[in-house]
Amino acid sequence: MIGYMIQQELGNLVPFEVPFATLLSQVEVDKNDPAFQNPTKPIGPVYSKEEAEKLAKEKGWSIAQDGDKYRRVVPSPLPKRIFEIRPAKWLLEKGSIVICAGGIPTYYDEQNNLCGVEAVIDKDLCSALLADNLEADLFIIATDVSAAFIDWGKETQKAIATASPEEIEKLGFAAGSMGPKVQAAVNFVKNTGKDAVIGSLSDIVDIVKGKAGTRITNKTTGITYY
Repeated sequence: MIGYMIQQELGNLVPFEVPFATLLSQVEVDKNDPAFQNPTKPIGPVYSKEEAEKLAKEKGWSIAQDGDKYRRVVPSPLPKRIFEIRPAKWLLEKGSIVICAGGIPTYYDEQNNLCGVEAVIDKDLCSALLADNLEADLFIIATDVSAAFIDWGKETQKAIATASPEEIEKLGFAAGSMGPKVQAAVNFVKNTGKDAVIGSLSDIVDIVKGKAGTRITNKTTGITYY
């Protein structure tokens, strides 16, 4: 559904002659990933505590509090492999814009058959894996904030301009906000030696030019701020 929405919006923006396609992306996970023993990703609608507990009992769900309501939570195992890398590369070589890696979690069973599993693949970690597999020159995580900040929401907040992967990891961003984006960028830089940037979608041109966003790079050993 998300791929369809992105494709529809792109169709209203790019010239008609520019080809683009959405790939249904299966992502391999380890069936023994510890995440399966600790479901944390909320999905679906919100329920009252009574409704959630009833559904959990009926359906075998795990539930967790979300504000003053409750939601179902599922595992979020680490992505290991994206099966559609070859067709994605082929489409890119033909000049297409490719939308992929939403991340449908799958694993191999005892008979070596590929099976689906109820889980959620973290979109940022999956995107980093995709960028690595495609040998991307630059990995951009486009979001709704201009950069990664320290002391977010406080008078002392500062936007990070550049950081080494080792130094930005030490800052301990929250798992429920900037944490997965920072970890995904760090993974890409450590695995490829190339740069990753976290920034606003509206700043995408300046991000590519190196004038905006938080750039995580091996070309520095510390952290600088705007």
